[in-house]
Amino acid sequence: MSPVLADVLQVTALIAALALVHRPLGDYMAAVYSSKKHLRVEKWVYRSVGANPNAEMRWPAYLRAVLAFSAVSVLFLYLLMRIQDVLPLSLGFKAISPDQAFNTAASFVSNTNWQSYSGEVAMSHVTQTAGLAVQNFVSAAVGIAVAVALVRGFARSRTGELGNFWADLVRGVVRILIPISVVAAILLVAAGAIQNFGDIHTITTLTGEKQAISPGAVASQEAIKDLGTNGGGYFNANSAHPFENPNGFSNLLTIFLLLVIPFSLPRTFGKMVGNVKQGYAIVAAMGFIWFAGVVAVTCVEYAHPGSVSQLADGAMEGKEQRFGEGPSSLFAVSTTMTSTGSVNSFHDSYSGLSGGVLLLGMMLGEIAPGGVGSGLYGMLIMAIIAVFLAGLMVGRTPEYLGKKIGTREIKLAACYILITPALVLIGTAVAMALPDGKEAMTNIGPHGFSEVLYAYTSASNNNGSAFAGFGANTGFFNTTLGLCMLLGRFLPMIFVLALAGSLAEQKPIPATAGTLRTEKPLFTGLLVGAILIITGLTFFPALALGPLAEGLAA
Repeated sequence: MSPVLADVLQVTALIAALALVHRPLGDYMAAVYSSKKHLRVEKWVYRSVGANPNAEMRWPAYLRAVLAFSAVSVLFLYLLMRIQDVLPLSLGFKAISPDQAFNTAASFVSNTNWQSYSGEVAMSHVTQTAGLAVQNFVSAAVGIAVAVALVRGFARSRTGELGNFWADLVRGVVRILIPISVVAAILLVAAGAIQNFGDIHTITTLTGEKQAISPGAVASQEAIKDLGTNGGGYFNANSAHPFENPNGFSNLLTIFLLLVIPFSLPRTFGKMVGNVKQGYAIVAAMGFIWFAGVVAVTCVEYAHPGSVSQLADGAMEGKEQRFGEGPSSLFAVSTTMTSTGSVNSFHDSYSGLSGGVLLLGMMLGEIAPGGVGSGLYGMLIMAIIAVFLAGLMVGRTPEYLGKKIGTREIKLAACYILITPALVLIGTAVAMALPDGKEAMTNIGPHGFSEVLYAYTSASNNNGSAFAGFGANTGFFNTTLGLCMLLGRFLPMIFVLALAGSLAEQKPIPATAGTLRTEKPLFTGLLVGAILIITGLTFFPALALGPLAEGLAA
């Protein structure tokens, strides 16, 4: 079988699997967040934290709960890393330095999972499982909870109540993330991923050198790392490491895991607003952008432009021989478009144009299909922008799902879409103006600039992947990237929840002959166009200085 045919079959199998679970998983999640009953284990959690799961919250209270929980999570994870050397199962590792502990705590709580350390030689068993893995669950659940709050804003009327954050958080972990992760972890162990709490093994290599082999609860963390679109790998090589990603089956399984919830949430949205066709329009826009990215990167990598790749008759530098160009490209596009950050190849090694597509996937706002929760609420914000633009064209007050998009709503949406571009561009400009940015670059010229641009794009959009070789473990980058992660995660949530509250207070507007049909293919095309135009206008100059300049010079 030719490699191209094998790649086509893999993509086809992946799309078929996602389509197969789209409806049942989406319906199940809608039922989870609409249920009035609480499981026994959930009641125990509510009593332990002193929360009343039946108390409805308006958007300020919901936001305070999100921020308070996340702030406590940052503090707990920071302290855990600072004292890991005196805790059991430390493996002899030292405590993490203050700036790196802050960066890592901000990273995992914000669902970014950027890593300026090598996990197998830095983090103890306790830190990995009780700290990082726990945040993989709860940070993903926070994202879904905020998305569900926005959906309730569309579904409800004449009330500012958006549900209860604590109930949404606990249900997301107990009823959705844990059950799927358990099944996924078992499959990964069966495929060859490791799962233990052993000591470090020292072996003698064929050349007589000594090498330390790190153990760990890898399969369980790998499952939630991808399912929750987190991305933080147990090992520095991430999903290129055979202990995390042993073979082709595990590779395809992890890609499926990082896409399955983001692609199913639009169905949840459609069910909760009472119109499943609206969900189909959203998922169609997500799927089109994702598939276009997969085709673009795969074609460029197979064409392997550049003199070095042409002489080598391939572009395999930085890619696993076990997977090849096609599965590596599929993984790279899927991870950069889902805010996952997990990698099975090093994006620094991709051609200039491919690197530009990966950057663009993050610059779109992580919405195709985006992170768990964050992808859906980001896409709904863009849908509001698209409806507003359509209203300007015909001179009609824009409406979406029976809710009027007025001055307040469009201001909140505009503030949302301006946050991450400001963080990315300002952060990159400051880094390039200071010696720290230039010293961290392992390349010169456009590719070196792309390394810095990629770092701030990844952090501000809560992705977490990086151009391999970028020297980010400095006080400057640990601090600035950590701030970008926190601001890029929680500032947008403020505007999302404020928008949800504003929509929930409105009285529904009956559809008329002049109402834009937002479930039709025409609107899906308008939505995709608005996303690309807004992103292109914002980031094109930066892309032109980096990946485009490199690609055209190849």
